[in-house]
Amino acid sequence: MSKRVAIIGAGPSGMAQLRAFESARKKGAEIPEIVCYEKQDDWGGQWNFSWRTGTDKYGEPVHSSMYRNLWSNAPKEALEFAEYTFDQHFGRPISSYPPRAVLWDYINGRAQKSDVKKYVRFATVVRWVEFDDTTQQFSVTVEDLQTGQTTTEQFDHVIIGSGHFTTPNVPDFAGIETFPGYIVHAHDFRGAEELAGKDVLLIGSSYSAEDIGVQAFKMGVNSITFSYRTAPMGFKWPENMEELPLLERFEGSTAHFTNGESRKFDAVILCTGYLHHYPFLPSELALDSPNNVYPDGLYRGVVSEQNNGLFYLGAQDQWFTFNMFDAQAWFVRDIILGTIELPDAEQQRAHIDKWLEDFRQLETGEDEIYFQARYVRDLIEQTDYPMFDLMAVAEIFVSWEADKKDHILHYRDRVYRSVMTGTMATEHHTPWLRELDDSLERYLSEPERDEIENMLAPEGSQTATR
Repeated sequence: MSKRVAIIGAGPSGMAQLRAFESARKKGAEIPEIVCYEKQDDWGGQWNFSWRTGTDKYGEPVHSSMYRNLWSNAPKEALEFAEYTFDQHFGRPISSYPPRAVLWDYINGRAQKSDVKKYVRFATVVRWVEFDDTTQQFSVTVEDLQTGQTTTEQFDHVIIGSGHFTTPNVPDFAGIETFPGYIVHAHDFRGAEELAGKDVLLIGSSYSAEDIGVQAFKMGVNSITFSYRTAPMGFKWPENMEELPLLERFEGSTAHFTNGESRKFDAVILCTGYLHHYPFLPSELALDSPNNVYPDGLYRGVVSEQNNGLFYLGAQDQWFTFNMFDAQAWFVRDIILGTIELPDAEQQRAHIDKWLEDFRQLETGEDEIYFQARYVRDLIEQTDYPMFDLMAVAEIFVSWEADKKDHILHYRDRVYRSVMTGTMATEHHTPWLRELDDSLERYLSEPERDEIENMLAPEGSQTATR
């Protein structure tokens, strides 16, 4: 009797897993029966943008934290699939920092070519997963959100691809209930246009704060203040952007900081991160970890130490993304297919401890980049996923970090060479700070020269005068 595999989530991780099984099938392998459950109406996970916040049309928590104006905040050359390149998809070079719609088109295009949508049950949410020690099988209870029907099916393996950037970490601050203006967690932020002319406080000092901050600047914010807990980001901010230490309390629209400074704000955005949250799993199966590059309890970063029939994709804090998900998916696939044999529990623990010890020695972001590159290479070496120059990708990440330090507002105008094809990216026809149309059509267009020159003229929009 064929094995049955449940995949929870059809975002980039779940799509990678589907692609991995389909790749094996096309090479002649007998693959298990696969059912992928996706609570949204289409795949793409975070990249499946929704204007909704709070709950979706079915009353379920909105999954996506994507906002309308998002552009890639890292070079596309660092996330490129090894077996489906940007050249292959677009048929021509494109810039290194595409907008959301372009990246969505890329990941969707690969999955469409693989013909794996047939495995996905959309608008179906997983309510509960249990493991039976006697039968050694998982019971997966799901609800069809369109019909309301609840069913339970049995599986030999469960793969968690639901991600961990969906459930907001929302700290409390004294007096925050007295703040009269707009206040939201980054998860529910959908666009910076409404921040134009306002004084904005961003609580946090990581990627969400950084990116929403520069996006708000682009859209004509009056001022931006970042509040950091441990250390400032330290970029060369323009005059109307500053960093202050931790927020202490609110008194109405006035925020007080631990260094004695105070400021008045119109809007507050909590860029305070996300929680590992798996409401469909009992505690003995749910991963419990801070957001870091090597969560404890996962052998080779994917196999649940508590139950080797359960796998997690993309559970790490991420420098590498799409191609790391591929490496993980190919590795998990080969465990399920039996071409990779898992060591016993003691050996698994020893392997985890070794990597955790290396992880604890990391001191900088650059250390984390090279650590994760080694991790991805360790997985690829054990499968037939195409090997690529991971150290070259790591060097792109390091250069990207230096570009941001050099000029946080213009790093997206830099270009890089593809590690996979050797193709040099092209410069986008309009500098990022002046480009106010994030659509796929605009991005791939070739505007007339006079249109571009008008866009770059010092007069015109507020952003053009900055």
